[in-house]
Amino acid sequence: MSRPIEDYALIGDMQTAALVGRDGSVDWLCLPRFDSGACFAALLGCREHGRWLVAPADGASRTSRRYLGDSLVLETEMETDAGVVRLVDFMPPRETRPDLVRVVEGVRGRVPMRMELVVRFDYGSVVPWVRRLDSALSFVAGPDALELRTPVDTTGVGLTTVAEFSIAAGQQVPFVLTWHPSHQAPPDPIDALTARSDTEAWWAKWSDLCSYEEGWSEQVRRSLLTLKALTYAPSGGIVAAPTTSLPEQVGGVRNWDYRFCWLRDATFTLQALMTAGYVAEARAWRDWLLRAVAGQPSALQIMYGPAGERRLPEQELEWLPGYAGSKPVRIGNAASRQLQLDVYGEVMDAMHQARRVGIEPSTPAWQLQRGLLDFLESAWHEPDEGIWEVRGPRRHFTHSKVMAWVAMDRAVKAVEWLGLDGPAERWRRLRQDIHDEVCQRGYDAERKTFTQYYGSRELDASLLMAPLVGFLPPHDERARGTVEAIQRELCHDGFVLRYPSEGPGQVDGLPAGEGAFLACTFWLADNLCLLGRHDEARSLFEQLLSVANDVGLLAEEYDPVSRRLVGNFPQAFSHVAVVNTARNLSRAARLTGHPVRE
Repeated sequence: MSRPIEDYALIGDMQTAALVGRDGSVDWLCLPRFDSGACFAALLGCREHGRWLVAPADGASRTSRRYLGDSLVLETEMETDAGVVRLVDFMPPRETRPDLVRVVEGVRGRVPMRMELVVRFDYGSVVPWVRRLDSALSFVAGPDALELRTPVDTTGVGLTTVAEFSIAAGQQVPFVLTWHPSHQAPPDPIDALTARSDTEAWWAKWSDLCSYEEGWSEQVRRSLLTLKALTYAPSGGIVAAPTTSLPEQVGGVRNWDYRFCWLRDATFTLQALMTAGYVAEARAWRDWLLRAVAGQPSALQIMYGPAGERRLPEQELEWLPGYAGSKPVRIGNAASRQLQLDVYGEVMDAMHQARRVGIEPSTPAWQLQRGLLDFLESAWHEPDEGIWEVRGPRRHFTHSKVMAWVAMDRAVKAVEWLGLDGPAERWRRLRQDIHDEVCQRGYDAERKTFTQYYGSRELDASLLMAPLVGFLPPHDERARGTVEAIQRELCHDGFVLRYPSEGPGQVDGLPAGEGAFLACTFWLADNLCLLGRHDEARSLFEQLLSVANDVGLLAEEYDPVSRRLVGNFPQAFSHVAVVNTARNLSRAARLTGHPVRE
């Protein structure tokens, strides 16, 4: 039985990531190489495909957990009839081999403990060769190797490594799992207790750089820490989530691989990082963006691998049963080959925002942007797959056209504000042409709302972006009418659906059903703020924060019927939205006017 997604916490070292369950089980661990797959547990709680459990032998009657301060060091305290133990999990940020460290601490009494380690490489399909070295157990298969070091005696039972021990008050028992390429010698062992203090100090130093001092600072700082954990340090890329195939509807087929970097996240991510004073991370993300999109403008992808990889072929892992029976399990993402015109606007806007907040412009960056604009001038009027990566036919999605307008608008501003070279007058005319077409063909005057695509009567939550990117003033009757229509037709208990996922207006070619998209609900709060409906905006924002789990993490979506998180977890876009909406609401509370991007 799969555990609820909200039962998990994230630890990571900016190259790898793991999800730790409330019961003391690590049920997902990604290896540092992009192409190597998970080392165990392609599905949360699926024991036969890998897990690492360290827990009281007889179970716990009460469990509580927290991150230590502003860090990714996780403490889980478990109470039993025999006493209380504390499990400390973390990954030391370092440049070489990744380590997953688990330290068991006795708090009260003497508690019998059990460890079970099931290592499976390549998404649960490969059983490693296990042998005992001088001071460690070695797990080897193909290119990958793991070493387990602990003072506790271990033994093999079937295809599982187990250990039984007891922990008394004041005692500490470490476990260290280290990955390395199998053709290289194991790295030198680390001292788990020293690594713990070093890891806490590393995160404390990073958190001290945070300059955000406005409202909801605790939630904002946790979201920033999550974004940092989702950063691939060698390149500066930020993945959308560390997981694949956690379903948007439990038991459904909307199970996608999110371990990639989406271009459309760039603008919001830059804003979130710069809001908190993280200039180095913002610059690294900007530089990753420039490297990733370099090449032919017509070959621009909507997503890339963490280091900028372009080939992301999608395949289904038939041997895995899926989270709570949600099949298929997918790796790779076929949407990377789609035409999504909005990403051209997102890239242009990201570069615009970077220059506005002081990240130095560069000649190569502007040359690249000019190439993107040249392509978009001839391609903006084409149909595409749209922001939601629909697997149905291409359409003239209204949001895509709005973002094409953004691309031209930011190009004009680059010339007007910064003196960069370019045919500004031609871009102004094209900007107006796109605006006129969207307002004519993408607007339903009878219903007083923009529509999902030209000729459609359906709504789409991406239309909430129009005021946020400056396409229309927030009080324009067309923008206001769209917000009100989305509140009427796409909201469930306040949470916003992306678009109708069932009925005659269903657009994506997939079976009906999914949760509410959390980022869209944050966008609604932003729009309410722009409209001066500050109490409503604040209430909705706090409602969103209330669905985060006990350690402050959000998934991609929320199911308001079952009242549980769904989709890949934790989701960068959701946490970016926490930062940006908190900033908008805080500014609105102290300033006259509305926080609109220029």
